[in-house]
Amino acid sequence: MYSKDEASQLKQAFWTTFGQYIAPQLSADGLKINWVNYKTGIKYLYFRMQAEKRSASIAIEIAHQDAGIQELFFEQFKELKNILRSCLQEDWQWQLHGTGDSGKIISRIFRQIDGVSIFNKNDWPALISFFKPRIIALDEFWGDAKYAFDSFK
Repeated sequence: MYSKDEASQLKQAFWTTFGQYIAPQLSADGLKINWVNYKTGIKYLYFRMQAEKRSASIAIEIAHQDAGIQELFFEQFKELKNILRSCLQEDWQWQLHGTGDSGKIISRIFRQIDGVSIFNKNDWPALISFFKPRIIALDEFWGDAKYAFDSFK
């Protein structure tokens, strides 16, 4: 069991390691990018990577406080589902109006793996192998799809 400080340091070490590993990868537009803190350019719309004690997930997260606007975002993603699926090369789970970590209502399109821990350095290669191709695929998707969300800016 780790203290809160030790857990925080391990998480920071993982994300630093991941960031260094993926840093040479350019975006779909050929630009240097901060992969760990990916910027969509749309308020309340995030690409989130999370790793915890027993699982890891990557998600498109819609966090607008207005449930109706969240649903509009979600419907727009549904319109682009085939393009998203083509970029990801796998199916993801779709969740309209779930509860986020902070207790707020969010909507997510996500993929999760279980049986891995950010606190086990032996699992880090599996975590990196999970996150890297998916965040790159999301970037590829976003390069084409972001224009469909201009009205949300």
